[in-house]
Amino acid sequence: MSRLDSFINRMSAQRDMLNHVRDTCVLPDGGIIVEIGLGNGRTYSHLRENFPDRRIIAFDRKLASHAGGTPDPQDFIEGEIRETGQGLIGAEAALVHADIGTGYDEKDAVTLTWLPQMVAGMLASGGYAVSGLPLSHPDLEELPRLPTVQEGRYFHYRRR
Repeated sequence: MSRLDSFINRMSAQRDMLNHVRDTCVLPDGGIIVEIGLGNGRTYSHLRENFPDRRIIAFDRKLASHAGGTPDPQDFIEGEIRETGQGLIGAEAALVHADIGTGYDEKDAVTLTWLPQMVAGMLASGGYAVSGLPLSHPDLEELPRLPTVQEGRYFHYRRR
């Protein structure tokens, strides 16, 4: 598969999963949404449009988003996510979205030594996680793959 097709598949899977959460899942009342990996802000923009009554806090190493997808300064946390994300452990988030995979197995393996624990720690009981990387953690129940999402492409979970 070409890198372009792979990117399109990933973006379609991401959108389908987030829309599925919006349309079918009951998020815990009052919880924030956490965007791990702001990037250019496309997903942040989608989250803001689809969850307008929720505060969305975004993380990234450096602010590099498009003006239309940039959080307010108080809702953006800059720095190494592995470190800065610790500040939201216990935040009781309703939804956490993580799209920080690199496509390099050895780099993603390092991320997977800390990301599942961090995401589980950020979520409220009954909260949801959507991720481009698998989040194996005893507090996260993996939910069935959507028919529109290719096996292994995108994952979603509910916090026990």
